[in-house]
Amino acid sequence: MAERDRAGDGGGARGGAPEPPRRRGQGELEAQVLAALRQARTPVNTGWVQQRLGTGLAYTTVITILTRLHAKGAVTRERSGRSFVWTPTADEAGLAALRMRRVLDGEPDRGAVLASFVTALPPGDEELLRGLLAQTEEEAGDEGAGGGAGD
Repeated sequence: MAERDRAGDGGGARGGAPEPPRRRGQGELEAQVLAALRQARTPVNTGWVQQRLGTGLAYTTVITILTRLHAKGAVTRERSGRSFVWTPTADEAGLAALRMRRVLDGEPDRGAVLASFVTALPPGDEELLRGLLAQTEEEAGDEGAGGGAGD
């Protein structure tokens, strides 16, 4: 019996089976890939991204994530030889906004979805949203007011 205890019988933290790897949250890997791309000064290939992540991800996994990000408009790609080089077009906030937009685009009643979203916001977020909308309206007004002054 003592021999079995020393060898590890799988019943306990010591000598037991290793814990399964932690499952990433939705979008976590995409955010990590975007963060790696933002560190690059020029467009980079998939191998560069894979090395920068340093998590032991398979090359094919990195390609899949980059392709998904491309489909979402969060990265651009350009041919370089037989493969692609990648450039970020969005940061983490932009990626979250793209996800929110995709959900909204999939709903038949946009007004109801937006109304439900806004009424569920805490007061601080509601004020932030109001401020951002006012800022956007001001910027749109400034762009429209300047057209023709130089003619």
